[in-house]
Amino acid sequence: MEYVYTAMLLHKAGQKVDEGNVKKVLEAASVKVDEARVKALVAALEGVNIDETIEKAAVPVAATSAAPAAEAASGEAKKAEDPKKKATEEKKSEEQAAAGLGSLFG
Repeated sequence: MEYVYTAMLLHKAGQKVDEGNVKKVLEAASVKVDEARVKALVAALEGVNIDETIEKAAVPVAATSAAPAAEAASGEAKKAEDPKKKATEEKKSEEQAAAGLGSLFG
């Protein structure tokens, strides 16, 4: 992760994301530099518009995290609206448990 963070930091600072700059940042952070990972990072980011990629990645995350929360809230509201149904379900569950115990003792 520190390699990706380094690339993002360099980009945000307006610096070129190249092997030399990546190594400098990692060394300044006291991270042991893996030459192969540095080369792979720089190669992977070659030709990538980082701003555009961040924008595209940020939108779905916000949308997907909001959807489950909304569904959960609506589900809780439905449960709260029908207390009779909840009581009936609890009673059935208790009856099933009692029936199961009865079969244990013949």
